[in-house]
Amino acid sequence: MSDCLFCRIVAGEIPSERVYEDEKVVVFKDINPKAEVHLLVIPRQHIESLDSLRAEDDELIAYMMRLLPRLARDQGLHDGFRTIINTGKGGGQLVFHLHLHLLGGKNLPGFE
Repeated sequence: MSDCLFCRIVAGEIPSERVYEDEKVVVFKDINPKAEVHLLVIPRQHIESLDSLRAEDDELIAYMMRLLPRLARDQGLHDGFRTIINTGKGGGQLVFHLHLHLLGGKNLPGFE
């Protein structure tokens, strides 16, 4: 999808500070971090949101979830981390390409 910001990042049309990538996902640093470590994990395949997942996406989503602890350890987050998936406009989703936020380290915001 040429108008999707994250599809353009996957395609290399928009630069990002990538920390990991493989045939299924691209992981890069958020340009507006909310914590010391703030990564975005996105599938290469365009999926609009968590709400638009299909049964055939199950393997990809499981893969992304199992990748999170490894990414956290690679970033030095040995005491824990937070994951967030914003879904839909009402859930705070700004870019309509499924993405997982991985946050941790200093300045981790609370839920007040």
